[in-house]
Amino acid sequence: MSDYRGRIAPTPTGYLHLGHATTFSIAQKRAKKNKGTLVFRNEDLDQARCKPEYVKASLQDLKDCGLSWDEGPDIGGEYGPYSQSERLDWYLDVWKKLKDTGLIYPCGKSRKDVKNALTAPHSDGSEPIFPLKLRPSETDFTSYDHPGETNWRFRVPYQETISFKDQHLGDQSFIALKDFGDFLIWRRDGFPSYELAVTADDHAMKISEVVRGEDLLLSTARQLLIYRALKWYPPVFYHCHLVKDENGQRLAKRHQSLSLRAIIAEKGAKNVKKLLFP
Repeated sequence: MSDYRGRIAPTPTGYLHLGHATTFSIAQKRAKKNKGTLVFRNEDLDQARCKPEYVKASLQDLKDCGLSWDEGPDIGGEYGPYSQSERLDWYLDVWKKLKDTGLIYPCGKSRKDVKNALTAPHSDGSEPIFPLKLRPSETDFTSYDHPGETNWRFRVPYQETISFKDQHLGDQSFIALKDFGDFLIWRRDGFPSYELAVTADDHAMKISEVVRGEDLLLSTARQLLIYRALKWYPPVFYHCHLVKDENGQRLAKRHQSLSLRAIIAEKGAKNVKKLLFP
């Protein structure tokens, strides 16, 4: 086995669709091409929406259409547990490391506060930039030993360009405080943000390449700042084009008729395998 370690990381908030399977099949192909290891990670931190039946369905549906992995919640492995809901102590440790860098701060501002502080709405539907005037002055927060019941944000560098070479889409760059602002690290509900959790887990599980959808390109820029703050070496990234429906809209879990489970039931597992692994 090589040092290559990839991962597939579904969120069990509904049945997976063909877009998930397509991205995950690319992850499997790249792991096999590099004679490496593929990890299945269950990203079940959304306590309100993640359901055990969706975890079970994702494991079965992906197996039915020809996917396999070397480590995961169903088979174990050296870097478990493989469900994020069982890794909260690790995320708290990483929060403490970030807090000690001085780059994160508690933020009690609501979405309404953020909206009211903006001078203009984002007409393109993108996430609004957290206003600088809501950012606290440089303050020492190292006395905190727990995130408490408030949000914590990462203080991004002023107008720095974050660049990386994507293994599929080529050179990418985003400007801090123009393309994205201070982003969530910890939520007031007691759970880490997506950015913290996946960065922490990819590091701990020694993931060398992250294969995922192109809708997460901006997230990569944020995560690279976290890697830098913690002095961790980041993986490389491969962002796949999104699968869209006949109307040109990206597939979503709410479209039950387009779920992977429904397609397998209609067309048969063998035909879906041929589609993913021609």
